Amino acid sequence: MSLGLVRLSPKQEQSIAESTARINIWTGAVRSGKTIASLLRWLMYVSRAPRGGSLVIVGKTSDTISRNVFEPLMDPALTGPVARRVFYNRGAPTANILGRRIEIISANDVRAESRLRGMTCAGAYVDEATLIPEAFWDQLLARCSVPGSKIFCTTNPDAPNHWLRKRFLLRSHELDLRWWQFQLDDNHSLDPVYVTNLKAEYTGLWYRRYVLGEWCMAEGAIYDMWDPDRHIVDHIPLMERWLSVGVDYGTVNPFAALLIGVSTPDKVGQRRLYLASELRWDSRVERQQLTDAEYSSRLQEWLDGMPDSYGPGTRGVRPEWLIVDPSAASFITQLHRDGLLPMMGDNSVLDGIRTVSNLIAADHLRVHRSCAGFLGEVGSYSWDEKKAERGDDAPIKLDDHSLDAARYGLHTTQAAWAQLLEPVPNYK
Repeated sequence: MSLGLVRLSPKQEQSIAESTARINIWTGAVRSGKTIASLLRWLMYVSRAPRGGSLVIVGKTSDTISRNVFEPLMDPALTGPVARRVFYNRGAPTANILGRRIEIISANDVRAESRLRGMTCAGAYVDEATLIPEAFWDQLLARCSVPGSKIFCTTNPDAPNHWLRKRFLLRSHELDLRWWQFQLDDNHSLDPVYVTNLKAEYTGLWYRRYVLGEWCMAEGAIYDMWDPDRHIVDHIPLMERWLSVGVDYGTVNPFAALLIGVSTPDKVGQRRLYLASELRWDSRVERQQLTDAEYSSRLQEWLDGMPDSYGPGTRGVRPEWLIVDPSAASFITQLHRDGLLPMMGDNSVLDGIRTVSNLIAADHLRVHRSCAGFLGEVGSYSWDEKKAERGDDAPIKLDDHSLDAARYGLHTTQAAWAQLLEPVPNYK
């Protein structure tokens, strides 16, 4: 079976053919083919969905709905001529698919439940179901009351005690529910080199979830792939770009800032990201709290005074981005007053941790030995096992200030450095 230019795997075909239950859930690894299979099944359902009720597409945010759902649906390479019959403007509250009006609902928090009240649904598609509030999910089930209505969902695996797994997947034999678990290797259309690289980049928790498709608990060290002998350096090479400074703001807690650069290609054409220098102020140790104006002044003096030992061009550094803890509103205001152009960091904690983990695992991140705060925190940074037992993935909030600064500076700028880390072909 094929549609557009994509040939489906046997597992994708099986899931499409068997997804006839009231609730149908595709779960598993990233890029494993589960989303394409679920979207093709959703198109089939929309074409003959019951009348007398609304059709709904749900996701965490309007941006994720646009990226994960409508970009594939509107790509002729994936959906063939059907793509011309999918109409959607990014951020719009409705779409039109095959002549049917589709309600678009973002479910970012528990308040989203109110958007479903009073609605009668004939079917729903849910993107990343584990990120949807449980109360919203329950309300959606209640609203899909038109006879013959069905729900189609995708999700990456989460903690084994997550409510979706405990209340629904493990009780599939009791419910009108079918689900399929995909591994990365189930997607036969991927470039083998890409698959090999992805397997090398993910380690530990992320490998089990995003390659093997397992529902497993976050436990132990978060950066278990950290190797001091490999990742700590005494010398910084020439930087091609001074990318960013990531700042974790603190008054009583430590203030931490990390300077991040992208190196020139090495002898095999590989660039890397470097944590080149660290500014840190712990008011408890120093027995003095600094004001926002004093932090701003010290930050600028630190960047202006980079020693020559960090390599040519490091004196008087002004990176492209100044990424600040989004909760530090007063400090951001002070930076603007001082003529700087800060931007709020992306505080998606798990996504940021995964970004840093992948960089470390792929040996794309090196840290100068002077970054004492980061080096003192990285080895002991651990998952909160009590929260994991409740189905929540979260780090223990202790001794993580330099780690947070690095996460802001790296994850927020990912679009700028991602392609730079690809090896330079035929480099000499």
